[in-house]
Amino acid sequence: MSFPAHHSSDEVYGVVVVGSCMTDLVSFTPRLPKAGETIHGHKFFIGFGGKGANQCIQAARLGAKVAMVSKVGKDSFGDNYIENFKNNGVSTEYVGQTDEASTGVAPITVNDEGQNAIVIIAGANLLLNSEDLEKASRVICCAKVVVCQLEIRPAITLEALKIAHKAGVKTIFNPAPAVADLDPEFYKESDVFCCNETEAEILTGIEVCNIEDAGKAGSILLEKGCGSVIITLGAEGSVLMSQGKRTPHYIPTKKVKAVDTTVFGRLCSEFGKGMGDQQE
Repeated sequence: MSFPAHHSSDEVYGVVVVGSCMTDLVSFTPRLPKAGETIHGHKFFIGFGGKGANQCIQAARLGAKVAMVSKVGKDSFGDNYIENFKNNGVSTEYVGQTDEASTGVAPITVNDEGQNAIVIIAGANLLLNSEDLEKASRVICCAKVVVCQLEIRPAITLEALKIAHKAGVKTIFNPAPAVADLDPEFYKESDVFCCNETEAEILTGIEVCNIEDAGKAGSILLEKGCGSVIITLGAEGSVLMSQGKRTPHYIPTKKVKAVDTTVFGRLCSEFGKGMGDQQE
């Protein structure tokens, strides 16, 4: 396993993301194939995804000085991913490459009605370990914000949050993909706990259909120990709550023209069905 040099470890970053890198392999077909069947598709593209990498790239595009802590394979997908980070101004000093697993991939088949079949192979993402966090501990402890999710091993995500929190660094945790039995320590180590309606329901048992529901779910999350909670409501905006201000604060969205849609956003525009959150 090796770490390609890109920035000096003496640098301080505004945002450090500890998380996943996934390569999307998207095929468009008239219909989804049956078991054992081969059919002709009419379009294909490869995109850069992974919840952690998405957050990192977007923070960089918004002007933040960003470093990524992740692991990819010693393969062409891994090489391309590192190059993509560099092209977007993201430090790759702590993006490790391993020959023990492939870069994480998500083969996706989409039919003309927008229905899809997705296979996720986490690959190298699951090999990010405590040793990697130790090597990145200085940039984690000196960051302004550390962002984590659940597409790497949960124990490593929690360890990263603890390292940052102990150092007084603001932590932002996105509990996705959500699990009902989330370790209670995640809540206590999260200065900002940000989830969507579906994730909030999985974590609290409250079906979130409106602002009032979001407030109820947010209250439960605060009781679990989060510093503050953001529940996103898609096109309807979001609800913000905190330990010091438990009255839900609703933040509406503004309608804008999309100029850089995601992989699944493009599928949404082509087929009229939203399917996820990965970036090209």
